[in-house]
Amino acid sequence: MAGHSHWAGIKHKKGIADKKKGKVFSKWAKQIISAARKGGGDPSMNLHLKYAIEKARASNMPKDKIERAIKKGTGELEGGDLTELLYEGYGPGGVAILAEILTDSRNRTFSEIKKIFEKRGGNIGATGCVAWMFESKGFITVEEGSIGEDDLMELAIEAGATDLETESGLFQITTEPLLFDKVKGFLEEKGIKLQGAEITRIPKSYVPLDASTGKKTLSLLDELEDHEDVQNVHANFDLPDDSGAEG
Repeated sequence: MAGHSHWAGIKHKKGIADKKKGKVFSKWAKQIISAARKGGGDPSMNLHLKYAIEKARASNMPKDKIERAIKKGTGELEGGDLTELLYEGYGPGGVAILAEILTDSRNRTFSEIKKIFEKRGGNIGATGCVAWMFESKGFITVEEGSIGEDDLMELAIEAGATDLETESGLFQITTEPLLFDKVKGFLEEKGIKLQGAEITRIPKSYVPLDASTGKKTLSLLDELEDHEDVQNVHANFDLPDDSGAEG
């Protein structure tokens, strides 16, 4: 799909999570709490915790805040009572949207997320309405120009990646979830600077949008991303790079 933009690439390129540091730290803290609660407080034995800590450090989250979040997750401190939810819905043009939630108030969060959808021309759907359109994949991005595409492709294949595409000024590498850590580590060992790396949900197919509908969709996704309880947002639109909607 070279020459087109997908949400996964756009949000990495725009660095949406860096808009408001206070909210960013709150999001990372919740991810750390949730990971520690489910898998323990040792990142060497808990990959989800390891990835959450890496994201927090990449955003310059203070060490003491990270340690406090881990202790909340393991029960050493109060405040680790979070509910993990997945809201499914549709945006303008019929775009499928998934929002991963961590909240201490299910009713409050649902009301606020529902309002965002409706205000931006979308609607929340029933459980299971769009989740089947996505599959879990490792997703690694590298800035174009930092390495040649052929060289990166060779390294990615050697490491076990399944695909490499060029979108939104980024090389986008996908992997099977179980091979994500291996591929990420291999590329880092080879001196490749990674712009982003995470296990995420990749659409199985895409809905093409024009520039006008694309702008409306991005406004909805931006506002969802900015909500403190929203950890990740996934969408299955396809937008031409020259549409102007990304700006």
